Amino acid sequence: MKINIFLLFSLSILLASCEDEEQKTTETPATPLVRDNGNSIIFPDIETIAFFKTEKIHRKPAETELTAPGKVVATVVPSTQGASQNIILFDNPELTGNYTQLIQHQINIAQIQNINIRQKQLELERTRDLLSHGSATGQDLLNAQTALSMEQTSLENEKAALIEHESRLKAAGFNPETVRKADAGIAYIICDIPENQIGEIREGQSCHIAFAAFPNEKFTGITDAVTDRIDNITRMAKVRISIQNASNKFRSGMFVHVSFALQTGNALSVHKTSLVTVQGRHYVFVKKSINAFERSEVRIDQQTGDRIRILSGLQDDEEIAVGGVMQLKGLSFGY
Repeated sequence: MKINIFLLFSLSILLASCEDEEQKTTETPATPLVRDNGNSIIFPDIETIAFFKTEKIHRKPAETELTAPGKVVATVVPSTQGASQNIILFDNPELTGNYTQLIQHQINIAQIQNINIRQKQLELERTRDLLSHGSATGQDLLNAQTALSMEQTSLENEKAALIEHESRLKAAGFNPETVRKADAGIAYIICDIPENQIGEIREGQSCHIAFAAFPNEKFTGITDAVTDRIDNITRMAKVRISIQNASNKFRSGMFVHVSFALQTGNALSVHKTSLVTVQGRHYVFVKKSINAFERSEVRIDQQTGDRIRILSGLQDDEEIAVGGVMQLKGLSFGY
């Protein structure tokens, strides 16, 4: 009898262990619940959702970058012949001609104003005095007046020609007087920026310059001025930048990329790993509760470093996924 009881007890233990083993082998882990066409993802336990790293986003002063192609358009080098002015080497022969003629007109104007006209004015006064004493004729006075008038006309012609060449240089982004006074060892870069960004560029602002000829080096330039003219077709404005070139490393005609740092005020930004793009639309995953994410479509702006500025689609202090985002994308979109 005791043996039968022992056998029954052993058999019951064996059956119970088999049932436990069968239950363990048939259990399957709970899968995330995806709702609302993939917009909502609910996880069965906290351990599973812990796989996804998150960050809280806050509005704070943001800095974006405006990049524009450009070119070295002029370099300033000393004259080897001891001339009083440095030599400006433009990449455009037409600008070289405009600058050369402008300088010549300035010399001519100074000559006419300071010497010729003064001399003719003195001769006219002397003729009037002689006429008053009977030592000159009316014709002598007329000749003196005509000579003065001719010098004054020459002066106006020279000024008109100077304005023409000055306007051409300014349209190309140059202030002739600034260039004329520039020290040797300066290179000038011109780049084009959109009309709606003019207000963001300031005189004296530093910028980063990348040369195609020196891909592994970085250089800094100073913004000198924004041109007064907007191109009617492209709606672009020219920006002149100066850069030190004492070693004559930079040559006229070299291509560059110029980067301006722009302050955009308080803005939301996300880490680049947060963003997924599907069929041209951008999304992030917002943590809505302890075990749920919600897909949110966003409009993005420029990327600066690892951060992407968000224009719309997110709110301050929201928590978004930055790790495991590709897995959330797969659950949300089904691939």
